[in-house]
Amino acid sequence: MIDLRPAASRFHTRIDWLDSWHSFSFGEHHDPANVGHGLLLVSNDDVVAPASGFGPHPHRDMEIVTWVLSGTLEHRDSEGNVGLLVPGLAQRMSAGTGIRHSEMNPDPGAPVRLVQMWVRPDTLGVPPGYEQVDVTDRLDAGGWVVVASGDPDVDSAIRIHQRSATMWVARMAADERLELPAAPFVHVFTATGGLEVDGLGTDLGPGDALRLSDEGPVGVRATQDGTELIVWGTA
Repeated sequence: MIDLRPAASRFHTRIDWLDSWHSFSFGEHHDPANVGHGLLLVSNDDVVAPASGFGPHPHRDMEIVTWVLSGTLEHRDSEGNVGLLVPGLAQRMSAGTGIRHSEMNPDPGAPVRLVQMWVRPDTLGVPPGYEQVDVTDRLDAGGWVVVASGDPDVDSAIRIHQRSATMWVARMAADERLELPAAPFVHVFTATGGLEVDGLGTDLGPGDALRLSDEGPVGVRATQDGTELIVWGTA
């Protein structure tokens, strides 16, 4: 089954410093029929205003992957980790037994756009952890880049505590074709650009998403230069 979710159908939070679009139930937005797709529980498309952001707040027993699309995000946490995240740099935070962190836009003049995704871990109570890796060279080489995975048989840039989840990213030129990765549950998010999906009949634009369930091979074609796709495959 292929389920198209237009960008405008997402839940929306708008406050003075944050413009956030939620693919699934989040915070005060709750729909019992939309609480995730497979093991992917959160996919938030956030724009944070200059010199503002998320102050220190807690997490527990969650694998959190952050992917910056434009601008700069500064991470600080209670384990002493500090990181500056920019496009092409993958970040993973394992909340485990408990962690507090802040996510701030340090730039006084430009917003930052990021996608933050949460996956349920396969092991509870692990020590909190943090990892960031630059994958720019791999993205520039073309095709799918395995950004995050807990599958021991998959070579990924960062490792998460969930063996049944993998995240891929592709930056595509116009007319470039790829085949979507296969998994019981596949979530395809068009971060930028445009996408034609074989057999769908409707093109995807920025913020549009697909949810595939037990689907066979599906081909896609970028309709614009600079099309960036974020794909999760989970059990």
